[in-house]
Amino acid sequence: LRTPHMLGANVTIPHKEAVIPWLDECDPQAARIGAVNTIINLQGRLIGYNTDAPGFLQALQERAGPTFELRGKQAILLGNGGAARGAAVALLDSQVETLTILGRTEEAVASFLAHLRQQTGASNLRGTQLGTLAARNFLIEADVLVNTTSVGLKPEDETQLVPIEVLPVATLVMDMIFNPPLTPLLRAAEARGCPVLNGLSMLLYQGTLAFEIWTGQSAPVDVMRAALGLE
Repeated sequence: LRTPHMLGANVTIPHKEAVIPWLDECDPQAARIGAVNTIINLQGRLIGYNTDAPGFLQALQERAGPTFELRGKQAILLGNGGAARGAAVALLDSQVETLTILGRTEEAVASFLAHLRQQTGASNLRGTQLGTLAARNFLIEADVLVNTTSVGLKPEDETQLVPIEVLPVATLVMDMIFNPPLTPLLRAAEARGCPVLNGLSMLLYQGTLAFEIWTGQSAPVDVMRAALGLE
């Protein structure tokens, strides 16, 4: 990556946190998030950025419509890895009323919440282990539910992380996975009557920002949108 002909690279799950010690510098927002998905090579120096957070917000806003505001909403994230970090900071910066983290273990959730409190100063955070009664009660209040885990990525994986039947039908359910286009989570949410969104438009918008970081030029958004079949 440090050789002159390399503009940089994208980083995907599960390496978004692990890559940071290998970089020379991080953009302030990426450092705050604690995860990098875009690297630029500046004359042999590797600088890390996070375009997931703004890409996530743009995709969410596009799906929800121009009148939708995250401010004052109840948001829930499934997972506590690198993708969750970007989404969490984006949601907190958008002034959600409460951000809830549901993870596989209490220890992982507690560690993630501590990181978020340290980096953002947020006091509107809570979390618990998936599958608990507390998790179920949090879901009943959700306005936005986002899966940041890789559960649903494998075709044979029919795991349901949460009981979709307790969600309000107005809950916007997003899965950052884009292949398959409808994960088990999104299929269940759609059957429930909830508006759903997969990760393809987030892929587009984080990619347009990465393109601009690498080249210093405006991204060919229409070309990239068409390449993803989003026309």
